[in-house]
Amino acid sequence: MEIYQIRAFVTVARLGNLTRAAEALSLTQPAVTAQIKALEQSLGVALFDRSGGRLALAKAGEMLLPTAESLLVLGAQFKSEAQQLQGSLQGVVELGLPSEKPDFLRLGELAAAITQRLPLIELKTQIQPTAVLAEQVSTGRLPAALTIAAHPPRGVLCLPRRTVRYRIAPPTERAALLKRGGWRGVAQLPGLDGPAVSHTHLRLRDMFERHGLSSRIAMQNDDQANLE
Repeated sequence: MEIYQIRAFVTVARLGNLTRAAEALSLTQPAVTAQIKALEQSLGVALFDRSGGRLALAKAGEMLLPTAESLLVLGAQFKSEAQQLQGSLQGVVELGLPSEKPDFLRLGELAAAITQRLPLIELKTQIQPTAVLAEQVSTGRLPAALTIAAHPPRGVLCLPRRTVRYRIAPPTERAALLKRGGWRGVAQLPGLDGPAVSHTHLRLRDMFERHGLSSRIAMQNDDQANLE
């Protein structure tokens, strides 16, 4: 069963005449007749009643005509959608994602946008700590990554998605002391740090190094989730 055979059946059924159907299809009458007979053989039923020298829909033809018309509509839609995809990017894209998985990155929104705008792209993700992602992208082992960084590695194209502000939340009784002591006072407070390759650790270290200080870490937590 071929789509052109179904088209011939529907055209003859609509026009009720082989000659006019052949003209509409830009075919000869014998060619249209041959297509319909081939379709009937494929389906195992007679679509037209040819008795009495006339051509009329048989009972099976009447029942199958709506489905045949729907198939032609779906075929046209199928072709249209395929034409829209012509020239679209296709292939597999590997994307690194931070194992910390902070909510503000909105990873679900990114995946949905890629699927909608690039339907032929298969997205494969690789979960790694922030520092590892930066190193793999800079060395070419990973083509791209969505990560958190104050200073991206040199030679890496960085497209900022959003700015994130970090705040220091000291105990109430230490607030006045911190206002007087500034960053040096903050550095003297015992702090909780994340894994050495996490964005929390990297941002904390960078923040103090810019002021010529190092933080006083009371506890190094290997589970980033406990800090969020």
